Amino acid sequence: MLKIEAILQPSKLDAVKDALLEAGIEGMTILEARGHGRQKGHTEFYRGREYTVDLLPKVKIELVITDDLREKAVQAIQSAARTGRIGDGKIFVSRIEEAIRIRKRTGWPRSRFRDLGSHEPDRRFPKILLATPQMEFSQ
Repeated sequence: MLKIEAILQPSKLDAVKDALLEAGIEGMTILEARGHGRQKGHTEFYRGREYTVDLLPKVKIELVITDDLREKAVQAIQSAARTGRIGDGKIFVSRIEEAIRIRKRTGWPRSRFRDLGSHEPDRRFPKILLATPQMEFSQ
């Protein structure tokens, strides 16, 4: 199993989400984030005053997928998020040893993930979770 984390521009979220769904990858977590890379922010004028914006709005997408979907996922994210300008984002790929479903208190051994067909969607992960700082969770 692999975890793919992609940090990209908010304007590219819908295109990346659609590209991943088209590639057969349904489970993802989407988070709002702030940060900067080489571009180091920019300056803006508001009511005649100059302000420096150091932390730019970004979106972080997290996926946990089988090893055989790696190239499809990376290619889908790259093709949908690329503008060719600085600030397009980054993709991080890391290995996941085990995923544990909270509801059933059971772990999924790696062998079960290898048996999944890449053409068949994995229903064990939530479809899409959009988390924003303003969200409140009730029981």
